[in-house]
Amino acid sequence: MRVNDRHVSFYYENDHDMGEILIDREKTALLIIDMQHVFITRPAYEDPTEEEKREAARWEQFYKAIDEVVLPNNQKILAAFRKKGMEVCFAKIQCQKKNGADRSLDQKATGYNELCLPPGTPSAEIVPELTPMDDEIVVTKTTDSALTGTSLRLWLHNMGIDTVVCTGVLTDQCVSGTVRSLADESFKVWLIEDACRASTQKIQDNELEILNNIYCHVINTEELLEALDQ
Repeated sequence: MRVNDRHVSFYYENDHDMGEILIDREKTALLIIDMQHVFITRPAYEDPTEEEKREAARWEQFYKAIDEVVLPNNQKILAAFRKKGMEVCFAKIQCQKKNGADRSLDQKATGYNELCLPPGTPSAEIVPELTPMDDEIVVTKTTDSALTGTSLRLWLHNMGIDTVVCTGVLTDQCVSGTVRSLADESFKVWLIEDACRASTQKIQDNELEILNNIYCHVINTEELLEALDQ
């Protein structure tokens, strides 16, 4: 079953069973993934080299999408969940050991994915526009999935949650890993296409097509907010 005609993969081209976007507010939680400075705030270069200038230009399309679309939509969704008294959770990458020895293999990789964010690292903090409030769960992880190596699955089950709305970054990495884990644990998942983002539009579209209808339903912010008001 699918709920719209967007991001339809080969597997679902002939599936014409169209469902509705229905959300039980008492059993649904919002999970905002890795909206941390290190990922969504432009690096500040005091005296950038030519290589740094080229890298900044390469990533500008990503940061523009974050500033103009993804972050504002996360704010709208977060405000709606809070107004309706619904459960809100956050996930962020943060290791426990100062030397990062507790990180999973993918965070010890070289290049972009090499991350060592021990407690107290300013760039590891969630951006102020989405600051967690008192009594909202924040899980720290050294993995892509917010369920692997954390107690989030257990906590959600204990709270009576069977449906999770996912937003955040990066769509093809930590968001995807979390969505897949949630589906494997039999949670219903709604992935908000304009409140998450991959490094490029091409990767974003590819990953949404891969995830949609199998591991989650991909909808947009407007569709989610309308469903929450029903």
